[in-house]
Amino acid sequence: MSADLPPGSWPWLHELARWVGAWLFRPFYRMRVHHRDRIPATGPVVLVANHSAFVDGPLLFGLLGRRAVFLTKQEMFAGPIGWWLPRIGQLAVRRGEPDRRPLLVAVDVLRAGGLIGVFPEGTRGSGEVAAAQHGAAWLARTTGAMVAPVVCRGTRRPDGTGRRWRPRVDVLVGEPLTIPSGGGRAGLITATETIRAALAGMVRELDDVRSRT
Repeated sequence: MSADLPPGSWPWLHELARWVGAWLFRPFYRMRVHHRDRIPATGPVVLVANHSAFVDGPLLFGLLGRRAVFLTKQEMFAGPIGWWLPRIGQLAVRRGEPDRRPLLVAVDVLRAGGLIGVFPEGTRGSGEVAAAQHGAAWLARTTGAMVAPVVCRGTRRPDGTGRRWRPRVDVLVGEPLTIPSGGGRAGLITATETIRAALAGMVRELDDVRSRT
């Protein structure tokens, strides 16, 4: 067992899954990753990303260049994939219910120098950043981890369109953010808004890049 993965993980299987993820989508998408070097290679990181399609999580998992533990909705932990997810180190989260266990496990992973990935509430569907949960800011503030904002565009098929042939997918990594410690609930709200604003600005920036190229 490795300290930067949750208990019960199989490190060798995690590494195999990362390798598969790095190559799995190349035949289906024309990938462009902007500023991947902004993701810290070591140390605790809370990666916060928008979420417009199911494929976003697996795609980012293979692109980051380091081990990643994502907070994943509980519904995904069913059937055959439910056997794999905990063994490659992913954490189940019950949406809309108080559940501190996965957050406390995530804190341990971060304190061991790991990376935790979060898709904030409100970024599903169209992929627009509408709101962010406090979870990412709380994790960063509690552990002193850097926050790495990431946005992905092009994975979601526009409504009313048919199957696309190798659509272009762009991933933009933003400058890491430092979340100040302390400040109570007001500080947590401020930190959450900082993360939300960073993601929203990056979505606009990436859409502008995609419209010009």
